[in-house]
Amino acid sequence: MTSGPRLARKRKIAPRRGDAAASAGGVRGSSPDDTDELVRISTRRLTKRYGELTAVDALDLDVRAGEIFGLLGQNGAGKTTTILMLLGLTEPSGGTARVVGLDPARRPLEVKRRVGYMPDSVGFYSDLSGRENLRYTARLNRIERDDAEAAIDEVLEQVGLTSRADDSTETYSRGMLQRLGIADALVKDPDVLILDEPTTAIDPLGVTEILDLLRDLVKQRQMAILLSSHLLNQVQVVCDRIGIFAAGKLIGQGSMTELADRFGDGTAHIEIGFEFDDEAMAKRAPDLLRAIPDVTEVRPGARRIDPWIVAVRPPAAEGRVRQAILALAAAEGLHLVSLRPIVPSLEEIYRKAVARTLPAHAGAVQ
Repeated sequence: MTSGPRLARKRKIAPRRGDAAASAGGVRGSSPDDTDELVRISTRRLTKRYGELTAVDALDLDVRAGEIFGLLGQNGAGKTTTILMLLGLTEPSGGTARVVGLDPARRPLEVKRRVGYMPDSVGFYSDLSGRENLRYTARLNRIERDDAEAAIDEVLEQVGLTSRADDSTETYSRGMLQRLGIADALVKDPDVLILDEPTTAIDPLGVTEILDLLRDLVKQRQMAILLSSHLLNQVQVVCDRIGIFAAGKLIGQGSMTELADRFGDGTAHIEIGFEFDDEAMAKRAPDLLRAIPDVTEVRPGARRIDPWIVAVRPPAAEGRVRQAILALAAAEGLHLVSLRPIVPSLEEIYRKAVARTLPAHAGAVQ
């Protein structure tokens, strides 16, 4: 699968009723309650109840152009219900949502024309080819024929389906259908892409290629992507910011560093690789490192080739300590071969976040 070039221009889509009103309300993509014109998705205390069950509880969320925001949580945590409200497929019980500046509950058709969406279980007409299914989507979105054909060729190449484009989709594997689902969401050249479990049933190489494609879309088109998943490693690799969902609540959001700071134990860690020319310097090094302000612990490697671990408190001092280690190495002639901060895994952060805020739901992501 190869990543094709970006779409060079916006394709011509027939005018949509209400566009003038949207423009009059502010820059396209902004929320009426938010002055940041880069905000593509904005919710304030968004809530959905089914009888006594609160599926989504007072959600505050902003997703901006040029970022991939990951919604992480167990199945049933509220991720899909949130997506349905953002698309106008179910009405909220309370709060507000704005998608590209529009209220999806009141203007769902306009939102759908500007948002590409791939559900967790994609479905296509099995008696049609992949290309024919995309043509159908293009017609639904009133994309002119010539523009539609160029767009279809491009998105098929982007998701690696050019060679199978004219085969019936009943011959496609689950992974191929997932790729076609992403192509289908891209045909209308959306401002926002919403993906619900986009890498389900795709082989590891295909997963890597799709994640690379998503990063490419954000970089080249300044698209906003909302990715819902329970696969922690994939979320950690591709997402700029992450929101942790549990029992309908967004219990934490931010970059990996911000989440680690919030849900960590108040200590940052640095890994150092040394090559020592003599034993005397190896014995001096721990004391030299402990003398650096904010270093609380130094753990030498068990063997000469093993990395050392330096603990730093408060975590905000980690950058300063790394600079001090570099200066120390230069002054004392220590041979550094590596120096890097240790960022906790998303699995560690998730477990700590859920255990701290919702102890009854502290199990693994499913």
